[in-house]
Amino acid sequence: MVAKTFGSAVSGVDANLITIEVNVGQGTNFFMVGLPDSAVKESQQRVESALKYFGYRMPRQRVVVNLAPADLRKEGSAYDLPIAMGILQASEQVSFPTLDQYVLMGELSLDGKLRPIKGVLPIAIEARKRGFKGFILPLENAKEASIVNSLDIIGVETLDQASDFLQGHLQIEPLVTDTREIFYQGIDTPEFDFADVQGQENIKRAMEIAAAGGHNVIMIGPPGAGKTMLAKRLPSILPPLSLQEALEATKIHSVAGRLGKHASLLAQRPFRSPHHTISDVALVGGGGNPQPGEISLAHHGVLFLDELPEFKRSVLEVMRQPLEERKVTISRAKVSVDFPANFMLIASMNPCPCGYYNHPEKECVCGPGIVQRYLNKVSGPLLDRIDLHVEVTPVRFEEMTSTRKSESSRDIRERVIKGRERQKIRFESNPEVFCNAMMPSHQVKQVCEISEAGKTLLKTAMERLGLSARAYDRILKVARTIADIAESEDIRVEHLAEAIQYRSLDREGWAG
Repeated sequence: MVAKTFGSAVSGVDANLITIEVNVGQGTNFFMVGLPDSAVKESQQRVESALKYFGYRMPRQRVVVNLAPADLRKEGSAYDLPIAMGILQASEQVSFPTLDQYVLMGELSLDGKLRPIKGVLPIAIEARKRGFKGFILPLENAKEASIVNSLDIIGVETLDQASDFLQGHLQIEPLVTDTREIFYQGIDTPEFDFADVQGQENIKRAMEIAAAGGHNVIMIGPPGAGKTMLAKRLPSILPPLSLQEALEATKIHSVAGRLGKHASLLAQRPFRSPHHTISDVALVGGGGNPQPGEISLAHHGVLFLDELPEFKRSVLEVMRQPLEERKVTISRAKVSVDFPANFMLIASMNPCPCGYYNHPEKECVCGPGIVQRYLNKVSGPLLDRIDLHVEVTPVRFEEMTSTRKSESSRDIRERVIKGRERQKIRFESNPEVFCNAMMPSHQVKQVCEISEAGKTLLKTAMERLGLSARAYDRILKVARTIADIAESEDIRVEHLAEAIQYRSLDREGWAG
């Protein structure tokens, strides 16, 4: 007899429907076809042990399991449950009248318990799209899948529970989650707050501008000046995620298996801070079965690279294209997948190996030319994609011990949201651009018009400070954001003057 069950294979951040066909007939041996990898092939032993544990038997006949479509590679251990249900139906040990109405996924342990799997959210989305009634999966993954409405999410703990439910002997209430309630509950509870930061008002101002315009930032300063502390608080002043953005970010974390047990919707913007020993593949994604990297896990959030010059040159260079295109394409001989990567890059670095170049009190001990060689570890093309270069100086003792209350993230965020609203109206005709940092060059000329006095100031700044030509567009974009925060229709001279000061690393002779 032939039985059919349905599962799913995740490719990139989307899922494909997989039909698991099981045929039990005359003969011997167990065969599995349809491009399964080793983890899928090993399901025979897990399924056999789980069936015996609950009093079922593994047929001592010829069992053929086909995973269709046969030209799509199947990977992982999540096919155990649909294979087991297919074997029970095909061997006529039980009858599942509603088997074709559900997508089933789950890894079996030897005692028949179900272990959690990765990629549940895109699978649930695909199941709803295909018109299935429900999705049977491990209980630990049920909350994540319940984000998808109009689909019965049936969380089970054992193979026996799944079998009894499909036979109609056990009633399991579908898990229902109010996605909007969860989303709005978590949206205003940031982990860190700018109110904790004493002093550094100029750096906070730069962070506000970056958040309002979606600009990338690099902070240069000595150890202990507060660079990491400031970077961790940036997500708290970014505009709240929209529900659509939250779903996109959650889907990526689901595919990567980073949501954790009983997790559901991401309500806070992601903040990723990889160590400088990270590999190229771990940063941008890839592998035999392409998985999202750190830049995709930071989608709609912040990627923080601490001690930027310590990262391998090759690691930094692979970010150049994703920074421009807001996505990364992983190509293999038989497959090509796209992972979204729309993130804000925040980098920090010491000005030299000892960390005290340009320090107001401590003396730099680095030899001649060492400072410049250290800065040269970060390539010009990468710096070209960073709009704000901010020098961070140590906090004075008076500021650290001050009892004056610092401005909270909530207050700063309100100004950021107002600035973003102006940009949303400005770019409503171009859905691919929603903040000033994403403006293409041809649009900069239209949106960032400046007066004759502004042109004179910009010309003087470029000549006297030795600013490079690549700084020109960046200055105009940042000035446009500053004007938006000030609720000004025009870019005034003072807006340009503030934007010019955020180009430290473009100045000739900055590092001697």
